[in-house]
Amino acid sequence: MKKFNFRKVLDGLTASSPSGSSGGGSGGGSGAGGSSMHPGGTAGAAGTPRDEIQETLTSDYFQICKTVRHGFPYLPTALAFDPVQKILAIGTRTGAIRILGRPGVDCYCQHESGAAVLQLQFLINEGALVSASADDALHLWNLRQKRPAILHSLKFNRERITYCHLPFQSKWLYVGTERGNTHIVNIESFILSGYVIMWNKAIELSTKTHPGPVVHLSDSPRDEGKLLIGYENGTVVLWDLRSKRADLRAYYDEAIHSVAWHHEGKQFMCSHSDGSLTLWNLKSPNRPFQTTIPHGKIQRDGKKPESCKPILKVEYKTCKSSEPFVIFSGGLSYDKACRRPSLTIMHGKAITVLEMDHPIVDFLTLCETPYPNEFQEPYAVVVLLEKDLIVVDLTQSNFPIFENPYPIDIHESPVTCTEYFADCPPDLIPVLYSVGAKHKKQGYSNKEWPISGGAWNLGAQTYPEIIITGHADGSVKFWDASAITLQMLYKLKTSKVFEKQKTGEGKATAEIVEEDPFAVQMMYWCPESRIFCVAGVSAYVIVYRFSKHEVNTEISSLEVRLQYEVEDIITPEPEIIPPFPDASSQLPSLKSLSGSTNTVACEGTMKDSIPCLSVKTRPVRMPPGYQADLVIQLVWVDGEPPQQITSLAVNSAYGLVAFGNCNGLAVVDFMQKTVLLSMGTLDLYGSSDPYQRQPRSPRKSKQFAADNFCMRGLSNFYPDLTKRIRTSYQIKGSRKLSLPTDLKTDLDHVNGHCTSPTSQSCSSGKRLSSADVSKANRRGPGRPPFRKAQSAACMEISLPVTTEENRENSFSRSRSSSVSSIDRDSKEAITALYFMESFARKNDSAVSSCLWVGTGLGMVLILSLNLPASDDLRQSEPVMVSPSGTVLTLKGPVLTFACLDCMGTLTHPPYEVWRDPHSADDGEKTRKRKLVMHSPSSSQDMGDHQFAVICSEKQAKVFSLPSQTCLYVHNITETSFLLRADVVTLCNSVCLACFCANGHIMTLSLPSLRPLLDINYLPVTDMRIARTFCFTNEGQALYLSSPTEIQRLTYSQEMCDNLQDMLGDLFTPVETPEAQNRGFLKGLFGGSGQAFDREELFGEATAGKASRSLAQHIPGSGGIEGVRGAAGGVIGDLTRARIALDERGQKLGELDERTASMMASAEAFSKHAHEVMLKYKDKKWYQF
Repeated sequence: MKKFNFRKVLDGLTASSPSGSSGGGSGGGSGAGGSSMHPGGTAGAAGTPRDEIQETLTSDYFQICKTVRHGFPYLPTALAFDPVQKILAIGTRTGAIRILGRPGVDCYCQHESGAAVLQLQFLINEGALVSASADDALHLWNLRQKRPAILHSLKFNRERITYCHLPFQSKWLYVGTERGNTHIVNIESFILSGYVIMWNKAIELSTKTHPGPVVHLSDSPRDEGKLLIGYENGTVVLWDLRSKRADLRAYYDEAIHSVAWHHEGKQFMCSHSDGSLTLWNLKSPNRPFQTTIPHGKIQRDGKKPESCKPILKVEYKTCKSSEPFVIFSGGLSYDKACRRPSLTIMHGKAITVLEMDHPIVDFLTLCETPYPNEFQEPYAVVVLLEKDLIVVDLTQSNFPIFENPYPIDIHESPVTCTEYFADCPPDLIPVLYSVGAKHKKQGYSNKEWPISGGAWNLGAQTYPEIIITGHADGSVKFWDASAITLQMLYKLKTSKVFEKQKTGEGKATAEIVEEDPFAVQMMYWCPESRIFCVAGVSAYVIVYRFSKHEVNTEISSLEVRLQYEVEDIITPEPEIIPPFPDASSQLPSLKSLSGSTNTVACEGTMKDSIPCLSVKTRPVRMPPGYQADLVIQLVWVDGEPPQQITSLAVNSAYGLVAFGNCNGLAVVDFMQKTVLLSMGTLDLYGSSDPYQRQPRSPRKSKQFAADNFCMRGLSNFYPDLTKRIRTSYQIKGSRKLSLPTDLKTDLDHVNGHCTSPTSQSCSSGKRLSSADVSKANRRGPGRPPFRKAQSAACMEISLPVTTEENRENSFSRSRSSSVSSIDRDSKEAITALYFMESFARKNDSAVSSCLWVGTGLGMVLILSLNLPASDDLRQSEPVMVSPSGTVLTLKGPVLTFACLDCMGTLTHPPYEVWRDPHSADDGEKTRKRKLVMHSPSSSQDMGDHQFAVICSEKQAKVFSLPSQTCLYVHNITETSFLLRADVVTLCNSVCLACFCANGHIMTLSLPSLRPLLDINYLPVTDMRIARTFCFTNEGQALYLSSPTEIQRLTYSQEMCDNLQDMLGDLFTPVETPEAQNRGFLKGLFGGSGQAFDREELFGEATAGKASRSLAQHIPGSGGIEGVRGAAGGVIGDLTRARIALDERGQKLGELDERTASMMASAEAFSKHAHEVMLKYKDKKWYQF
């Protein structure tokens, strides 16, 4: 009979639970703690631990906030640079702005509208930035705070913004529109001036056509009172702002893309759509002074050179001691279709073409002076590409590029998985850096990185953090993520253990994933022992050991036959893989288990016992760092490809690696290089299977299996890679919301295992039509079982926000699944593995080595590991693996395991202390393995019991061992499912952190499973988020927010409070350089003598007010709010007081002005009244 503890129910009711889904199991009980079930009348034994353990974490310890974003801005559109502050801003198509300075100074801000950023303009050395967005709004950002905020916005209602220009040290912004008009905005008040340059006034009256949108605005370097306006159709107008008329008009018969001034203000250059550059002299505007098509072929008959691609942008920069630089993008000849995007640098007669890997979005020339009327002295060019940022050194004749200090190459190959380790051993970062530094490239500029603005310090939290990213090309990158920065430490190429795939060969070992066969699917890292393990998409596992020494050695490899064997298929030796009859059954030998010796592929018809890839057989040179110790490959069985690996665990103390897929489980001894266990999931149960399923032939579904496997290939990680899958999110009821995703997968990757989110097994899922099936069965011997084009077949996947009745042809996630649903497909994926010192059976008095196994049906099995007693025998004596008979159950596929000691402290799995396997010192001392069996906190006494924490996609349970009593259960979600769950440490305590597919981030206390945090943070609109989200210790987490960017966040209140100290300052006080002395003669003859007063010209007194319907002013939140975030204590109070005083003074000033104007109008009225009185004083009534 199920009982529950009444005291716990009351505790649960008093605890504040933000989530409505908390509550107990079927035994009753409510509140945050869930129900406390004690089967078998063991209430007393189970109740005692609760009294001993004082849980210190409360909801006050938790708060969600984004910390920092790393990587390259996704889909960039705009670029700006402050030449005095030396900071760079990049705008994107999603409305984001990234501001970069010296390494560590990296700020991300987002427009609420999400509209694309059209243009960015710094208020040079003012700590402010203007952004123009595609929704025709201008925004003023305050950069004098660590988190920039919008001070003002101005939304244009009737016209579309096409170009903006803010002259240096001016407070008036020129705004060009699609209609060809130019408006002027006061930057301080963000109010439109009444001064407007209408297109029909700017062009000649005789012109019959509209000149097109404004594509360029700039004031003359010679005279600030002259504004150069470029129109798209080829018209350029020099407008005299004082006299309000055109001084000069120039016409060219090709569309204009950009305009650039010579610093003396006597000439300007235009770039055109036919690949030409025209140079114009102000004295003779009738025709261009010079016309060139730099990449055009000169015709023999003396005709004009042939047209080229448009020159999208040109910059014309002068030098005191050499020829000017003309730098432009585009303009290549049309006949070179395969030429890559390029930047051309013309310096005197030398023309250098720099070819780029990606299309050029924008570029800027960095100059020594911010003044437009001085020699520019360019020293570098910043080139913004679609997927990269490059800075070219102009001071050296070979134009080398600067080595980029930012982590913008995260996406060099698409990221397929991530792992995050906070508070790892402090010696790891320098060790990884030392082996990674040897791979540095040569040929960079020897100058300092020119984007060096801002200030950054380490802050208070400086524990070591490492992020590991796995990629589609098989590479793995280790990053130093300490103190909210990111720097690459080391890159490992896992594909190097395999022979290169030769295209076009009909090999017997044809790859089963046609593109990205080496993609990393899962990673497992033990920082203490430095053992690293990867599982690849082509069904292989590689175990790596770390060494500081280079070696030349052969790569050991094993082949494992892991297929769900059935009763009506005759295997060569059907007796070799029996279910365990009892716990003491002997294990078959490696030779018979691998099955690779006695089955050979039939001639051209059926593949059997062939791995997907070929491991190199010759000795391989392995540089210092991670070196492959063992490669384990799953093989084809009876013409079926191996299924992808869905779970992975390694233990260095035991010397074992375990992995599973939807067919079964394999355990390999990587010290002796032998397979210990390879069997189907059902055989693991033996007589303990709660469902008593009958094995059945998979022949019915075999025809789908190969195709279904390859649908999980990892080639389409980016939206820009042509093909997509439609993912249909089923909301309650029958409404479907279709969203494109970046993955070509059936949702097994969301959960990291083979069952899809609707619990379909590998061979169910949306099936192909019978025609497709027959085609699949007619495959030739050498062809891959799945062609890439088929992956885009209209495969719909149901993401599991569904009710039970909506699911067809799928397992039910609930534990009350009917037997008929199980009969539908008897495969059960291995979804979680965990090596641990634990109580394997109910009556055990001491802990022993165990492997915990979780399945897609919510089953938990414990396997006992019998290891040799002494270290000397470890290399020779066999390790025995046997089932303990223990089966625990949860609702939903199992995600994670953890173990707490009797005091509630997290117990870490045992590990071997790292020693260099190729050390020169071969003494007895170094060769002996040093094992750490328990974590230091619990090393004295493990106690007579421990807690097992198990979390599935639906619920979390805490069991007391060895009694196997379920102490606590918490139903986390009914309508959705968990994507990630991790047991993490925070503030010297431990909790369970969960990320749900409906976007909720939750934390639960341990062991009592009280909800501490539940925030709807991030709806999973993208498979990328689902695959890459991970938690780590100290309240940190991360996910890939776009294909090129990692977003880090914290769920710790303490870190949220300290975040301001950790972020870099974007603005630092710098003196604006003084303008050069122009000299008497230049001042006399070189330009306008009189100073140009924009205030007088554009102010309300002269120009009047702009039409209210033209644009709407929206005040921002960046005033007092920004100061509150940027400063604390007395300084913040003083600043707030000063702003308040300024505002009060401003209001008093406005009041004074109003009073003065009222007095003036009263005086005028009095004067008029007096005049009227005098006029009519002496007149008689009949004279009126």
